[in-house]
Amino acid sequence: MAGRVCPVWVGYLLASPLRRLLQNPQKTLGKYVKPGMKVLDIGCAMGFFSLAMARMVESEGKVFCVDLQEKMIESLKKRATKAGLLDRISPRVCSDSSLEINDLAGQIDFALAFYVVHEVSDIPGFMTQIHKVLKPGGKLFVAEPRGHTTDDEYLQTETIAQEAGFSIIDHPKIRKDRTTLFVKK
Repeated sequence: MAGRVCPVWVGYLLASPLRRLLQNPQKTLGKYVKPGMKVLDIGCAMGFFSLAMARMVESEGKVFCVDLQEKMIESLKKRATKAGLLDRISPRVCSDSSLEINDLAGQIDFALAFYVVHEVSDIPGFMTQIHKVLKPGGKLFVAEPRGHTTDDEYLQTETIAQEAGFSIIDHPKIRKDRTTLFVKK
């Protein structure tokens, strides 16, 4: 799945509390992530969105966190333990060719791919794997930074997602980002 992978040191910047000023997880995802849900955070890094979603799903829910880099997952576990949220999180290291989520087929209510699609070498395979784990009517939120993708590249991502079985239902507004909310048909 990996193409251009984010260095681990960037994970520390992405986990910074200052990031909330531009990308508040509750404001960005609060209307999609609800108590009791099973959610998937793809390319979770050190858990900026993972920990926030773990609070949103409350004790009845679960956040499956996937990243290619074991160091990111180890840092996520430490942060989740410190926050008292480790019981709501299921961290996983994926491989270059698989998200390692086949056991979740048809179980996920909401999936997040925030700043990760531009790093993926096999976008059709990536979208197909996500589609398989979502429940019917499950949602996928994709966000990409404008500095990493062109308009044409992002439109191609949307087309690939539609070919995998998703429909576009919204383009939520996040400053300086391209975003799409998809639903599984």
